[in-house]
Amino acid sequence: MQNSSLPKTALILVDIQNDYFPGEKNELHGSLEAGSQAGRLLEHFRRARQDIVHIQHISIRPGARFFLPGTTGAEIHASVQPLANETIIQKHYPNSFRETGLLEHLRANQVKRLVIAGMMTHMCVEATTRAACDFGFECLVAADACATKDLDFQGQAVPAGHVHAACLAALQGIYAKVLTVEEIIDLLGD
Repeated sequence: MQNSSLPKTALILVDIQNDYFPGEKNELHGSLEAGSQAGRLLEHFRRARQDIVHIQHISIRPGARFFLPGTTGAEIHASVQPLANETIIQKHYPNSFRETGLLEHLRANQVKRLVIAGMMTHMCVEATTRAACDFGFECLVAADACATKDLDFQGQAVPAGHVHAACLAALQGIYAKVLTVEEIIDLLGD
């Protein structure tokens, strides 16, 4: 049970799906480690009987290469496999709130604070966190339960570690508190 002195908190697991893992269509740097850390958060929320929302991206845009409807790559990864009673919300855009029932679900359950983990740090995690803050939620982002990939900008290679750090640095402060899984678990208590 959640500590009654803390705001009601939900775990949002963003796009931790097979296509982001080694050997799949869009492998991310550190996806195995991030998935494992997200699994730790998931177990904590299950033990505490707190709200858990799995976000699953299904690509519908023309030319999409991964998260295609009906493929195993679009399935949620085993590291955070949902239980039958856990909410799964499908989305088609980076922002998990856009054209989904996420906001309504959170408001109906009187959630005030979100713990956000997932993939990709620079895309769906960032978009979801910024939107959540704009909707008035207090956000905690689990830095070590997120993963991203190398990018290229105007011919300049940007390593995944730099992409990850820059995105989290931009979120830190105004949009979220960026913490490790261990720090979040300590903060939430039993």
